[in-house]
This record gives sequence, C-alpha cells and structure tokens, in this order.
Amino acid sequence: MRNESDLLEDDEPFGLDDFGRSSRNGSAPLADLFPSVTVVFADLVGFTAWSSAREPHQVFILLETIYGAFDRIAYRHSVFKVETVGDCYVAAAGLPEPTDDHGVVACRFARDCLKKVKEVTLKLEVSLGPDTSELDLRIGIHR
Repeated sequence: MRNESDLLEDDEPFGLDDFGRSSRNGSAPLADLFPSVTVVFADLVGFTAWSSAREPHQVFILLETIYGAFDRIAYRHSVFKVETVGDCYVAAAGLPEPTDDHGVVACRFARDCLKKVKEVTLKLEVSLGPDTSELDLRIGIHR
C-alpha cells in the first residue's frame, strides 16, 4: 500500500505507475486494444424528474424492461453491452469481434433502440403513470 507522501511525489495520476510496472513485468494486460470501435451512449430524457415521482419498484420495472429490450437488440446486431449506469446504457460495435462496418452497426442499433423506447414507454404508461410515454431517448455515438 502506498502512503500519502508517495502519492504527492508521483508525476502520474494514482495507479498508472503501478499498472505500468505490472504490465512490464510480464503479467497479462488488463484490457485488449480495439482500434476500430464505435461506442453508443443512450440515456432517458426526463428520467430524473419521472423517477422522483415514482416508487422504487416502478423505476425498476421501467429500467428492466427497457434494458432487456436493448440487450435483445444488441444481441441481434452483434453489439457488445458495456454497462448500464443509472438511466444510461453504454454499448460498443466492433468488439469483441472486430468488424469494418462498426459505425453502421452502431447506428442501426441506436435507431432500433429509439423505436423500442417509444413502444415500451407507451405500453408501460398504463401501469407506471400517464407521463411515462413522455420519456425519450438521447443517443450519443462516438467513433
């Protein structure tokens, strides 16, 4: 364990020096390099206000339903789900199997997610409240 004075003397951010040493000593790298990948970020517009007026089980139902649909769409398009953080879904096209058309694949995935959110929120409006169908999806794509 490093102490505070060691951290203050480092030129690199915490952890980078240790990572470099471990990778130079022959141990396996922590991640693979994928130079041609497109990352998709999708978050629900209006979610914070919507969820603040709901019970926890209603928030869970919404996120589970939408993320389950996104997972199925990702599988269909061979898109890799990276993670979900709150109301943000992060996925990547072009890994773990590299593909030349990763940008096109990511856009098709995003398009299908946009369509699915409208469909799902409209269906859930009956059980989760009248403003559920007003939720929208914001997509960011980084290539």
